[in-house]
Amino acid sequence: MSGALDIEGLRFAYPDGRAALAGIDLHLAAGERVAVLGPNGAGKTTLVLHLNGILEAQAGTVTVGGVAVTKANLAVIRQRVALVFQDPDDQLFMPTVRDDVAFGPANAGLRGPELDARVGAALAGVDMADHVDRAPHHLSFGQRRRVAVATVLAMEPELLVLDEPTSNLDPAARRELATILEGLDLTILVVTHDLPYALELCDRSVILDDGRIVADGPTHEILGDAELLARHRLELPRGFQVHTHPHRHGPTVHTHHHGHEAGAETVHEH
Repeated sequence: MSGALDIEGLRFAYPDGRAALAGIDLHLAAGERVAVLGPNGAGKTTLVLHLNGILEAQAGTVTVGGVAVTKANLAVIRQRVALVFQDPDDQLFMPTVRDDVAFGPANAGLRGPELDARVGAALAGVDMADHVDRAPHHLSFGQRRRVAVATVLAMEPELLVLDEPTSNLDPAARRELATILEGLDLTILVVTHDLPYALELCDRSVILDDGRIVADGPTHEILGDAELLARHRLELPRGFQVHTHPHRHGPTVHTHHHGHEAGAETVHEH
């Protein structure tokens, strides 16, 4: 049975021959929230760009809800997979917030009251309904990030992928975004350097380094393993203690998957 996201043996090398992904196996069940952690240059952004077909797998497969990410399926995949990039200004280019959020559904053929309802629901979902007539460039950075999330929620995706969602956010905006993401009934993949945010939002994390998944397990156990973090150039903020953090208790996370990356460290639930 297929999951929300199934990646098997994914490989990708750049034209200069540098391998960015060296055989990725990753499986997300519907409704899971998983963080992808790793140092700069580990292949995190390259991985993300394969999830909706911006990059094409050179070997291996990527499947979303049972549909393969291939050129023939791009229209379906790009409705199912929503990417929110690090800079919200990459996604906001229309005169008003309403126009930006309506852009995708309108391109997909929605019109009239159905389009208005879709825009209203997406903005309500990120607590930005009161800003529907504002110009995006008049909003704060945190508000623009939330509108960027709304632009993809308006497409009613199944998988939401966020690339460094907390970058450049002040503490209040960071908290507001976490509250919004926790309330979404979606499968979510979060690429982040913000380890406390991964702990707050995701029950499960994977570490990607040198194009491979080198650890996969409960976030609180991965972040509690100082040697593992140090080996992959990851650091918690000074003074941050994982065991004292009020971790959100979610469903049991199963960390064993068929075809798990050979040599990956699996962190076991105690």
